This record gives sequence, C-alpha cells and structure tokens, in this order.
Amino acid sequence: MIIASLILALQTAAAPEASPAPPPPACESELHGAFDLWVGEWEVYPTGRDTKVADSRIERIASGCVIRETWMPLSGGGGTSMSMLNHRSGRWEQLWVGSDGKRVDFAGGPVGDTMVLTGYWDGIGPSGEDVLTRMTYSLESDGSVRQFGEGSTDHGKTWQTSFDLTYSRKAAP
Repeated sequence: MIIASLILALQTAAAPEASPAPPPPACESELHGAFDLWVGEWEVYPTGRDTKVADSRIERIASGCVIRETWMPLSGGGGTSMSMLNHRSGRWEQLWVGSDGKRVDFAGGPVGDTMVLTGYWDGIGPSGEDVLTRMTYSLESDGSVRQFGEGSTDHGKTWQTSFDLTYSRKAAP
C-alpha cells in the first residue's frame, strides 16, 4: 500500500501539467480594426486646399484596444481623443477633449467603408447651444483620410457642413 502510494505520487509529480491555452488577443477582431484607416502620422488640410492647418498623431495604445489622437493645430490649442470598441454594446465610442475644456462623447461604428461617429458637442452652436455632430471618416484612393463633419441644431432632422478635413500621411523622415 505504501509502495503503491509512492509510485502514484512519483507518476503524478513526473507528469507535466497541461498549461492553459493563452487567451485570444483582446482587440484584434475585424471590428476592432474598423478604425485602423485613421492610424498614422498626418498633416491636416481643409479638403481641396493646400494650406496645412494641423498635425495629428493617431496611434493604437493599451495593447491595441484604444486609438488615441493627439490633435496639434498650427494656430495653438489642440486636443485629444480616445476611441475604443465598447465590448458590451459592440459600438465604437470616442471621447474628445479640447484645449477649451469642452468634451464630446461620440458613438457609432462602421458604415460600409467608412466610420461614422455622432455626439452632442457642448456649447458650439451660434447661440451657445449644444450641436449634434456627425463625423464620417473615409479612406481615400490616395491613402489620405477625409474627416467630414456635419452639425444639427434640430436633433438630426437637418444637417449643415461643420468641417471637412483631409489627413495626408506625413513623409517618412
């Protein structure tokens, strides 16, 4: 009995333990990659014009789960956005905070080949009212990204162009 217990103990100790399979990468699904079109180092211009208005760095951080923008306008100010796929809702969310202290919470997701995010921008209307803002990001044939912004003061019944920007990739140093 003692010898049988000793043999069993030796066999158990000698057998390698099965290691658990590594978890799948948290943020590498196709939906997580839907906003990768925007990742890069950019020079930003009003669409159709050649006067640069900003530089922008868009990078994946937090093991690829967050896309962070650092917006650096040539005229000062600036801001940062953090975009992520909400694991509960399956929707993309973006928090923008500008140098004016105002924040915007956008939500949305891919629509065809574009990314569309919508949210109420605090106090930017002509009379200081909040404006429902819709941004559409699209990858252009030349590799640039167009960010087309529209605003609505009637909760989305009608829309007016707010901004139209083209992000052109910076040349490698």
